[in-house]
Amino acid sequence: MNLIAVMDFIIPNREQTMFGKILIALFFLLYPFVASAAGADEATAADVQTHLNYVWTLIAAALVFFMQAGFALVETGLTRAKNAVNIMFKNLMDFCVGSLTFWAVGFGLMFGATWNGWIGTSGFFLSDYVHGEDPWVLAFWMFQVVFCATAATIVSGAMAERTKFTAYLIYSFVISAIIYPIFGSWAWGGLLNGKGWLENLGFIDFAGSTVVHSVGGWAALAGAIVIGPRLGKYDAQGRPRAIPGHNLPLATLGVFILWIGWFGFNPGSTTAGIKDIAWIFVNTNLAAVAGVVGSLISIWSLTKKPDLAMSLNGALAGLVGITAPCNTVSPTSAVIIGFLAGILVVFSVIAVDRIGVDDPVGAISVHGVCGVWGTLAAAIFHIEGFSWNQLGVQALGAAAAFLWTFPLAYLTFKVIKMTVGLRVSVEEEIEGLDVGEHGESAYPDFVLVVGAPSVTRKGAPHASLAYGVESHLAKGQVVRNV
Repeated sequence: MNLIAVMDFIIPNREQTMFGKILIALFFLLYPFVASAAGADEATAADVQTHLNYVWTLIAAALVFFMQAGFALVETGLTRAKNAVNIMFKNLMDFCVGSLTFWAVGFGLMFGATWNGWIGTSGFFLSDYVHGEDPWVLAFWMFQVVFCATAATIVSGAMAERTKFTAYLIYSFVISAIIYPIFGSWAWGGLLNGKGWLENLGFIDFAGSTVVHSVGGWAALAGAIVIGPRLGKYDAQGRPRAIPGHNLPLATLGVFILWIGWFGFNPGSTTAGIKDIAWIFVNTNLAAVAGVVGSLISIWSLTKKPDLAMSLNGALAGLVGITAPCNTVSPTSAVIIGFLAGILVVFSVIAVDRIGVDDPVGAISVHGVCGVWGTLAAAIFHIEGFSWNQLGVQALGAAAAFLWTFPLAYLTFKVIKMTVGLRVSVEEEIEGLDVGEHGESAYPDFVLVVGAPSVTRKGAPHASLAYGVESHLAKGQVVRNV
């Protein structure tokens, strides 16, 4: 059928003006170009979504990186002024050591082509990226490396004020190269190249209550046990005595920064600019505020005073608790999960203290214990209904994290202790790690006093005198910077 016949078929009226027929002719002539443009529009829409995925993932990565600042401030504020430089330095270096290690080894073990669901075998040194091809592996690596750094830095607070700087660098290498990525491959390997054995069972840990937080928490437990408590932490009868941190405003600011960072941690785990991030944002925030309320009610009931430090840990407990199920529970369930995490962290901190494990910032309780709670909560409060099978899988995953992380971390710290040494000398601990390890002071214009008492609250399980370390000093000896 020729063009004139087509025009006559569409416009049977032979008296139609020539102008109308010219318009129709132009339409048919331009039709291939119009169709091509329509196809181009569809491609552009897909490109826009792809670009949005990149942008959102990298923004989320930046938010999670900002959590390093939050951890540094929390740990510094909850410990003594004489160790502030050391705490800040460790938080700087575990990110630097962790990034290089994860680039070279960890990322391949975690996300490379899997060997029977147990370990990755490719992608070392970011070799999966080919210049000129799709750079998604680069964006994905950037998002994952900040998660690795989060797991590594959790240990810093639990071993604060008595750990050698060189020993901490060695630990950072081991957790970033082996401990974290291998367990991560079991639960998350399928995000890139191949499913791990926990993934194949249907294990739910959307953003890392177990993969990141429990792994970090159990490594912290191993480190705190091997290194032992700080001088003056326990009396002659083995009863715990609080050693208050020097700057609660600093710790509070750190918690707010961590809270902001968690909006990258949880919603960012979609690695896509999709509508689900709104749901995850809301669940994340509700769990955090509920965690504060739960911890406040608990500690207020026990000590008859509202306690800021414990309430700050309540916020973090709620955030850790909602990290695994943030995309599979309702907002109401998020409130319950966070509230119970806030209660749990209070009693866990007290229990850890009383069994002789000195954790200056409560990292074991916040990340290890509440990480397990969040993992189990993913099955208990699942929006599609409770399943005993799912709860069993969740329990298995939580147990696997402990059985993998704790023994390996314990062995790592034991080897470090027997070789380069894990703990600073008594003299360095008394004087402060800032001077002994780094030859620096965070507060050069201030005089830091030995054994200065703080306000005592009778009956408080974790609040008493600063105590100092007088039992370790010769009679009449004066030591500054305690």
